[in-house]
Amino acid sequence: MKLKLKLTFSLLFLLVSITAFSSTPKIEFTEYTLDNGLHVILQHDNTTPNVVVNIMYHVGAKNEHPERTGFAHFFEHLMFEGSKHIERGEFSELVEKAGGTLNAFTSFDVTNYYILLPSNQLELGFWMESERMLHPVIDSIGIATQKDVVTEEMKQTRDNRPYGRLVSETMARAFTKHAYKTDVLGADPHIRNATDDDIKAFHDMFYVPDNAVLVVTGDIDKGQTKKWIEKYFGDIPRGTEEFRRPAKDAEPPRTVELRDTVYDNVQIPAVIQAYMIPAQGTPDFYAVEMLGTLLSQGQSSRLYRRLVDAEQKALQVASFPFGLEHPGVNLTFALANMGVELHDIEAVIDEEMERVRTELITEEELQKLKNQRESQFVNSNTTIARRATNLASYHLLYGDANLINTELESYMNVTREDIRRVAQKYFREDNRVVLYWLPKRES
Repeated sequence: MKLKLKLTFSLLFLLVSITAFSSTPKIEFTEYTLDNGLHVILQHDNTTPNVVVNIMYHVGAKNEHPERTGFAHFFEHLMFEGSKHIERGEFSELVEKAGGTLNAFTSFDVTNYYILLPSNQLELGFWMESERMLHPVIDSIGIATQKDVVTEEMKQTRDNRPYGRLVSETMARAFTKHAYKTDVLGADPHIRNATDDDIKAFHDMFYVPDNAVLVVTGDIDKGQTKKWIEKYFGDIPRGTEEFRRPAKDAEPPRTVELRDTVYDNVQIPAVIQAYMIPAQGTPDFYAVEMLGTLLSQGQSSRLYRRLVDAEQKALQVASFPFGLEHPGVNLTFALANMGVELHDIEAVIDEEMERVRTELITEEELQKLKNQRESQFVNSNTTIARRATNLASYHLLYGDANLINTELESYMNVTREDIRRVAQKYFREDNRVVLYWLPKRES
């Protein structure tokens, strides 16, 4: 009788999941490429009288010279300085006066800029982004100003912040050849010592139409929008330099575990395990991501239940993959409870990893993972700003903007066997870096 009820509930969960997935509305969009190589994606949504003009450049920390790190992040700031027709400091002011907002971010793989405006100010957004692309102000005054800004940001968000160097220290040990071993914010001396010519050369190589995608989402008239895009972007020349890009297989396979200790200005010790994993968008990545959710997302997750609730060895635990264009890492992190040794916490994490490597997760766990993933996927596209960023990423990094409609299926197709298989394949001792993060010793 219990077996029959269990089977009935499993089938019910499966039916609910299939029904919810099939009812997820498809995001319709139009895409084309200008003669200069700028790819354009238009997505109409008149739910609110707003528009987003989003430009993503295919340049991040991994495209930098190893002796000139931090340039992509530097340009995230420098491109707000102004342009030939926008005075220094007026970029943000123009948007705010028009009732809009703007922002940008830099990652290992891309640099993204977006402007959110009332729909009747769409042309303003095109003019401003074309100004930023065609002739931004790159002079000694702006360069000196932004050098101060970004080096101060390094201190506040990374160097002087507890656990602020956790990612950079881990990546520096996980990678020996690939440019992912550098930090997105870069090294202070590299920015301080960069010449104006170094910085201009980086701009001329990467901030060109054939290395970018323009996404416009919101309350738009597609016919008029296309005319404005041609007017403001059509005559911007292609780049003339060959893009500097590392090979996807630049990092050799890891065959030996690396263990190290980092002393930091912290009070609570932590243990970090970083396993080398496949690139985002590959079939195995979806199973790896769901494995991370199984282990640490929510209070009912395996590591949280055991380390935080049952045995009270940890104050906090997390396990998640860095979704990168090239093969990356899955980072597992735990903060120790008072009086608990890090090797005791690590032993529990290893035991739970071994369980996943040797035993199939339950059908109920798998269904919960799929429900969580579906909810996150749908929520990630609820606003026009998020939708614009997702469309840009799918096109620029994976060559298929329609993944915004189909990628969820890749998660729904993950099986219990897939999760066990990727645990066996990637979550091995000889494929990881382990760091003990400890308070600084008394001098």
